[in-house]
Amino acid sequence: MTFGEALQEGAVYLQEHGIREADTDAWLLLEHCSGMSRTRYLLRRREPMEEALLERYRELLTRRGSRIPLQHITGHQEFMGLDFLVNDQVLVPRQDTEILVEEALKRARPGMQVLDLCTGSGCIIVSLLKLCPALKGTAADLSFRALGVARENARRQETSIEFLQSDLFDRVNGVYDLIVSNPPYIPTGDIEALEEEVRLHDPRMALDGREDGLYFYREITSQCGAHIRPGGWLLFEIGSDQGGAVSRLLEENHFSKIEIIKDLAGLDRVVVGQRNGTEENYV
Repeated sequence: MTFGEALQEGAVYLQEHGIREADTDAWLLLEHCSGMSRTRYLLRRREPMEEALLERYRELLTRRGSRIPLQHITGHQEFMGLDFLVNDQVLVPRQDTEILVEEALKRARPGMQVLDLCTGSGCIIVSLLKLCPALKGTAADLSFRALGVARENARRQETSIEFLQSDLFDRVNGVYDLIVSNPPYIPTGDIEALEEEVRLHDPRMALDGREDGLYFYREITSQCGAHIRPGGWLLFEIGSDQGGAVSRLLEENHFSKIEIIKDLAGLDRVVVGQRNGTEENYV
């Protein structure tokens, strides 16, 4: 079987197994196991594929066909133009979350202290420090295994970050200029309706926002007073129907200049607010 025939077979297999972007995933799996660029593939597509490589490719196709996320198979996901390690201990970084990073960067200034709660893969805090190296970063997560992934991503991107295993603020002692978080926000009752890739393979503790999906927003906004400077900013990623509720939580907890930022699809995606108090040295 040639490389071209194997790729075609892979796309058909994934399509038959309900994978929405079958052609793309078939190529990405071939690229992953063969190490070929698209240009190299075009030069070799009529050449016979080595039997061992074909067997490996079909193994990866079988895993993807069983709805294991592509990124869990390849171990990689691009985010903010950077390459991140991912596995089944963390959520796969998503493009929508880049909006949270972009909003934080608008408010970031050299020397600011930044805290990332529920850091997961570390994609948010690592991206912030990579793109604004003069920031000082701390990241917290309850999951020891997720922190292992985040530490490795910080190492690969050559960023210096303090990591804490903490249930929100329990082991956090600092005071920060920016607090960012993409917390679990799916209502418990909605999890079973999610796609298999998410429902079966993402860590449930990174998804479950309790009964109404707002538990972690309530906890963070009510507890953050001792950890955010007057004039500092709190930024959340949210579910598309949570903008109003999260904005009210910020209002009730002494935040102003509250904004809801939409994603590229026009859906509410980020809520930001500034802690009331003296704004000297802050935006």
